[in-house]
Amino acid sequence: MKKYEAVRAILGNKLYVPPKYASAKAYAPTNIALCKYWGKRNQELNLPMTSSLSISLGSKGATTELMVSTHAHDLVFLNNHPVDLTTSFGRRLIEFLDLFRAHGMPRFIVNIESNIPIAAGLASSACGFAALAIVLDQLFDWELPEYQLSILARLGSGSASRSIWQGFVEWHAGFRADGMDSFAEPISESWPELCIGLLIVSEKEKMISSRDAMQRTVTTSPLYSAWPSKVSRDLSLVKQAISVQDFSLLGRTAESNAMTMHATMLSAWPTISYMLPETLLAMQKIWQLRRDGLSLYFTQDAGPNLKLLFLKQDADIISQEFAGVDVLQPFLE
Repeated sequence: MKKYEAVRAILGNKLYVPPKYASAKAYAPTNIALCKYWGKRNQELNLPMTSSLSISLGSKGATTELMVSTHAHDLVFLNNHPVDLTTSFGRRLIEFLDLFRAHGMPRFIVNIESNIPIAAGLASSACGFAALAIVLDQLFDWELPEYQLSILARLGSGSASRSIWQGFVEWHAGFRADGMDSFAEPISESWPELCIGLLIVSEKEKMISSRDAMQRTVTTSPLYSAWPSKVSRDLSLVKQAISVQDFSLLGRTAESNAMTMHATMLSAWPTISYMLPETLLAMQKIWQLRRDGLSLYFTQDAGPNLKLLFLKQDADIISQEFAGVDVLQPFLE
């Protein structure tokens, strides 16, 4: 099945109907996976090998405004700067829009405001494509249920399936070849004391994209065969930790899951490492602080930046130990 066939299966006779409104605007949060998604069973539809679980970051994300345009071509702006549509970012965005319109019509002006670095391992594509799916639903007045918006967002970026919601979100891997059972849904539990600290060591675009690194890992890493069973165990533990609010269990499971993912990348060939010297120094510092009695953990995605996991009671000391850390309380944002 191709992406356009998945879109047609969801929208039916709503597909290619002209927009109902001249413009619409929507926001979607970025999300940080506590139990990671790494590896696809279907590249075209972004169907994952395993399920995953994330936490959305409240006010950190993307706001996208979509306006029907009379221009001959689409115009895209990111934080008020024009986007070159021949870049990877530009091409992916236009290819996504083309799924929902006949012969490239109508044309759009797309204004994206993002308050996180792009392509630096902070899930910028997740909030970007989720916001785009939501704003298309508003512009065309499809009135789709959220699980179907999750499927549409997934066609742009796998992790975007989780950015439709705030809070804890689980993305079900599914089994069907058409991907109609591969969508995310929110987990009802709230954890107001839980904090995420964004420790940015670099805002530069990463050398290898997540999707390319993912495919290389799946096809060349001798360790990848152990990854699905690791995820299955970790997913159960993370859900248990959330249910009973066991922070130690949550932290050590999330950190172990992240380190295992990066270990599989290191064993790929050519090897893949998103870590910078500053990343490793921060890890060493976290491990020392934990040995000293501080309940502090981290997770790392496909980029050099770390996301610290801790409770509100330790926020002051975390801010003192890590200059410039951006402390978030996702359930209070």
